Amino acid sequence: MTKDSLKQQLRRTMRRDLWIALGPALLVIAAAFAATFFFIKPAPPKKLVMAVAADEGGFRYFARKYQDALTRNGITLEQRPTKGSVTNVELLSDENAEVDVAFVQSGTVNGEKAPGIVSLGSLSYIPLWVFYRGEPIEDLVGLKGKRIAVGPAESGTRALAVTLLQANGADKEPTELLPLEREAAIEQLKQGQIDAVFLVSPAESPVLKKLAAAPGVRLLSFVRGEAYVRRFPYLSKLVLPRGVFDLGADIPAQDVVLLAPTANLIAKDTLHPALAYLLMRTASEVHGTAGLLDRSGEFPAPLETGFPLSSEAKRYYEAGVPFLQRYLPFWAANLVDRLWVMLVPIIAVVVPLVRAVPAVFLWRVRRRIFRWYALLKELEIQLEEHPGQEMLQDMLKRLEEAEHEVNHIPVPLSYAENLYFFREHIDVVRRRLLRQLSGAPDRAEVPPVQQAG
Repeated sequence: MTKDSLKQQLRRTMRRDLWIALGPALLVIAAAFAATFFFIKPAPPKKLVMAVAADEGGFRYFARKYQDALTRNGITLEQRPTKGSVTNVELLSDENAEVDVAFVQSGTVNGEKAPGIVSLGSLSYIPLWVFYRGEPIEDLVGLKGKRIAVGPAESGTRALAVTLLQANGADKEPTELLPLEREAAIEQLKQGQIDAVFLVSPAESPVLKKLAAAPGVRLLSFVRGEAYVRRFPYLSKLVLPRGVFDLGADIPAQDVVLLAPTANLIAKDTLHPALAYLLMRTASEVHGTAGLLDRSGEFPAPLETGFPLSSEAKRYYEAGVPFLQRYLPFWAANLVDRLWVMLVPIIAVVVPLVRAVPAVFLWRVRRRIFRWYALLKELEIQLEEHPGQEMLQDMLKRLEEAEHEVNHIPVPLSYAENLYFFREHIDVVRRRLLRQLSGAPDRAEVPPVQQAG
């Protein structure tokens, strides 16, 4: 065999041994990474769509705050204008509506009727304000037979107003429930064209201060406020302090008991966890300060909303912001969090295989030589039986053939020492054969060769 052909054979053998050792390892690594990818959520989308009711609970103002905060973290927030909380819930329930999150008023819709929606928490109190004209009344019972503006059909204001009026039996004829928009309802109340108006709005809204000071307009105080919050768990009883709107003019002239649903952030249950945490962090920034009726740090909070609290929200309210998001930008925290999971197959599979592959390759190379040790062991055993000259000649011939075959085994230079060790052992057996052929006493120069595994 020429030198070039020997080199070619060596390369072919090396490639075959390498693939035999490396192929199964690559398959195992690929399977480990595939299994890991199955459990890793994809990167969060760069865009969120939020349903926002324009004239309800100050939601449009809050949406702009969220928009600015999310933009700083590389997320685009698109607002989808709607007519009210009822519509917002319907959009989230519709898989084809492409809406991810929404602001809604608590008590608007029963969560059991809108599966697939979760709550990220309550954001603030948005009290129910009932302004009316005429003689003082103590509760909604006094509105029987009146013309009352309760908001558009899709609004959370109307849903709450109808619920409370029905509970008092004040929704039947001759009571008229008018679906007026906010501005039109306020103007008609000032002009005396209607008797009362229901508004759901933050206490800081300028329109409330003006309406409370309007001549002939009174603000209803719910004297049975405790009974309402027992009947309707999504409501809270609040007290508007005397003079809080205008200390000089003493508006209002006495403490007023209010009923307050909450503004809530709800989302599809498929919302990416990283975005859920980002939204709750934003909620803490936007709603964490004190207001006329809210204490500092009171919101966001896991209050009753009518929808189940998401698993991310539960962890957020129990343990706060995830560790990585406390110290890294949003994109970096999300990247590290996903890469961390990828370390599992690297540590559990790749590291052991990196050590195993060279060992398998070495075994493949050495076994070509070691299998010839069986012949050496056989010859040594036969020598112990003192065979005749003819058998000794045959044994010597077999030994020479074995040496010739071994010399042509393709072995990488880094493993050539195994070949030379074998040739030394062949010389030991050859010298014993030659001594017996010459009639000299057979004495082993080294201990008999042990069969190699």
